[in-house]
Amino acid sequence: MRRLFLALCLALALPVGHAQMRIDVSGVGATQYPIAIASFATDGRVPQDVANVVRGDLARSGAFRVIDPQATMSDTASINFPDIRSRGADSVLAGSVSRLADGRYDIRFRLSDAVRQSTIGGESLVVSEADLRYGGHRVADWVYEKITGEKGIFSTRIAFVSKQGNRFKLNVADWDGENVVSPLTSPEPIISPSWSPDGTRLAYVSFELKKPVVYVHTLASGQRKAVANFKGSNSAPAWSPDGRTLAVALTQDGLSQIYLINADGSGSPRRLTSSSGIDTEPVFAPDGKSLYFTSDRGGSPQIYRISLGGGDAARVTFGSSYNVSPRISPDGKTLAFLTRREGRFLVAVRDLAGGNETLLSEAGREESPSFAPNGRWVMYATQAGGRDSLVAVSIDGRVRQRMTSNAGDIREPTWGPFAK
Repeated sequence: MRRLFLALCLALALPVGHAQMRIDVSGVGATQYPIAIASFATDGRVPQDVANVVRGDLARSGAFRVIDPQATMSDTASINFPDIRSRGADSVLAGSVSRLADGRYDIRFRLSDAVRQSTIGGESLVVSEADLRYGGHRVADWVYEKITGEKGIFSTRIAFVSKQGNRFKLNVADWDGENVVSPLTSPEPIISPSWSPDGTRLAYVSFELKKPVVYVHTLASGQRKAVANFKGSNSAPAWSPDGRTLAVALTQDGLSQIYLINADGSGSPRRLTSSSGIDTEPVFAPDGKSLYFTSDRGGSPQIYRISLGGGDAARVTFGSSYNVSPRISPDGKTLAFLTRREGRFLVAVRDLAGGNETLLSEAGREESPSFAPNGRWVMYATQAGGRDSLVAVSIDGRVRQRMTSNAGDIREPTWGPFAK
């Protein structure tokens, strides 16, 4: 995170009912799949339009051209395929939502190939009333994977920090900014949120003790624990793939260096780097055998890689005199980072095998890149018009989503893992 590198440096909150997020989408994917999504049949009043959630998810992905067939179709209804084809769709999704005796809802859906006039597949899921929207996300995930061959990210969550006046909030939301809840609110800054691999906990840095301290927060129970409160600065937590270890930047022995600590706060920190410069912003490789970090040991901030088994750190970035905030794609093949070009801070991605780099942003005041769990999107914070907002951009740079809030500035995004 650029701010953290340059600076080097409470109670549980109720859901944010008044906060509204707005998403503006621009661009389309290189390939767009035309799909008709009918309104789902219901047996009465359903408080959430599930089909509309699916439409929104697939449309925002940029990979689909969503067509409304102007009809309600259940998953068992016969489909007028010539009519669907005349509307320009190659496939059609139909479904139903019915209320069960216990108050839960049964969502059933069927995806059909309008060209071959055959069924591709379908499923059913049962959700609570509060999870109807989540159910729509799960349907969209299923459709996305069936048609593109890649896992969808619509049922994933993001975490971010908002600031309004002198109050900071740690927030969790659906991938599209809906269903915002705030596990923590504080008069002191909150930075560097990081998801545990199982999506049940967040590590972050809070300044509530008048210094940076790393906490681990269990979302279901609201319990939180300070796991790094050593002498000096404690910052930049990053989870190991198995969820047992955190890499952190500590200044307990002088300059900021990278240490490994137990995620439950037990034991003593184990020092990983020893340099004459500032080492910070660690992130584990997906295989857990190495990590990437930012260091100015060579005279300017660059990204390095070091094996957890020992040995010297190897420099990874060379294209600019300032490269920071490394993030690794889930397959370990791509590095996302911030680079300074002509005085502008931009998000870039680098193919680690071939070395090719691509700039994904253009505003020039970007921070905190984070990969989606399928590796197809990068989310980051940016500033435009005096406001902090979040942007998600497809890995090829073709589709861009800007997320703003009416409840203040939003920053420090981190994308959660796939839903279990």
